[in-house]
Amino acid sequence: MASPIASGVGLGSGLNITDIVKVLVQSDTAAKQAQITRQTNNTKAYISGVGALRSALTAFTTAMGKLNDKTTPSFNAFAATSASDSIVKATAGNTAVAGAYNIEVKNLATGSKVASAAYTEGANKSITPGEMVITQGSKTYKITVGDDATLQTVRDQINKELGASGLSANIVTGKDGARLVLGSSTTGEDTDLKVEGIPELEIDGTKSMATEGAGYIEGLAKDAVLTIDGLEVKSASNTVSDAISGLSLQLTGKSAVGVPTTVTVAANNDGLKTSVQSFVDAYNTLQKAIGALTSTSTDADGNLILGSLTNDPTTRSLLSDVRGVLAEVGAGDRLTSLSQLGINTQKDGTLEFNSTKFDVAMRDKKLGGEVQALFTGTGGIFERMNKAIDPYNATNGSLATRKSSLDKTAKHLTDQQAALDRRTESLTESLTKKYVALDTALGKMKAQAEQITSIFDAINAQAKKS
Repeated sequence: MASPIASGVGLGSGLNITDIVKVLVQSDTAAKQAQITRQTNNTKAYISGVGALRSALTAFTTAMGKLNDKTTPSFNAFAATSASDSIVKATAGNTAVAGAYNIEVKNLATGSKVASAAYTEGANKSITPGEMVITQGSKTYKITVGDDATLQTVRDQINKELGASGLSANIVTGKDGARLVLGSSTTGEDTDLKVEGIPELEIDGTKSMATEGAGYIEGLAKDAVLTIDGLEVKSASNTVSDAISGLSLQLTGKSAVGVPTTVTVAANNDGLKTSVQSFVDAYNTLQKAIGALTSTSTDADGNLILGSLTNDPTTRSLLSDVRGVLAEVGAGDRLTSLSQLGINTQKDGTLEFNSTKFDVAMRDKKLGGEVQALFTGTGGIFERMNKAIDPYNATNGSLATRKSSLDKTAKHLTDQQAALDRRTESLTESLTKKYVALDTALGKMKAQAEQITSIFDAINAQAKKS
């Protein structure tokens, strides 16, 4: 019985059973298979398209985020350079004034660093339980020291409970024993630490450890002192942001006596142009990605080829919302639109940046001070653009919902394909058995016919002899 199935040709009938069964099975399943294949291909294309669209949107919003970095602003109208970054670094804002400033840093702002008395027992020194009170200026911090506490456990407790407040503790072991050392990230005069409540760990941060056994290590906390064009300025922090209008100074080192560092402030037109070009490039990359996903074309045979998201209503809505942001009027006093900076929308939806018109806006119209507000200010292009994109690309946005729905459809189609495969296998097996049985019956009938024919042939032969 296995022979007809293996060879495909019935021994009894001479028919190709395999081909017959295949044709019958295909006629039964072809319509459903075509439907599943078509829907599966469409679903895969949509899933791929949605994924590509989300990637493009994420890349665009990431690019805007980099241009909107508060620590390194990209749209400042002025740029500041220092003759020596090892002494002072400078950052200019939109309210800066072009000019040069001679800055001499006489000393940096420091924080309080204090140490307890020394103990020969080391980090395992037993500490009396109770309430430790740490005072710094007008601030007070309290820690409850429990039973069986040691110098080491107190250190760990301070770091755990007060680390977020800028306080840190460690144990330093010298020739005279182990000390609990406390430091603070807060700088400036009158921020010296004081520790009370635990007899072994009482520290007066206004007194020297060298003479008192416990106290400050190197000196009192102090303000930064600098001169700007000969005028003395004090600051509790090494970041000085209110001494020169529109200019932030980061003090990084002490000047040699009588040797100032020159900080120069000038218009940042080239930097602004680079940042504007970066935005245009990022936007155009997004537009081209969406264009590729929604395009239509024809192949060599003239057949229409659709993009994975062609005619997709969600993508059309997104594109409309994003382009709408560029058409809105900004809230600036004089600079309210991208066209004033030489940026215009082309027929394909991408942006064209006319650098000559931009230079005129900066040089003649003096619009540099308003560029930052147009892009990164409250209600600016970046804020409005993110608001337009977020409903689509957020974790629970419409594209994520669409992807989830498509995944369910793909799973359903996979299940349908598996069911159809099982039906194909079952139908193939059933029909094959039937045709093999038919072939076997035909074989028997053929053998019987041959036997009868042989008998009659024998009778005829005998009759001829007689």
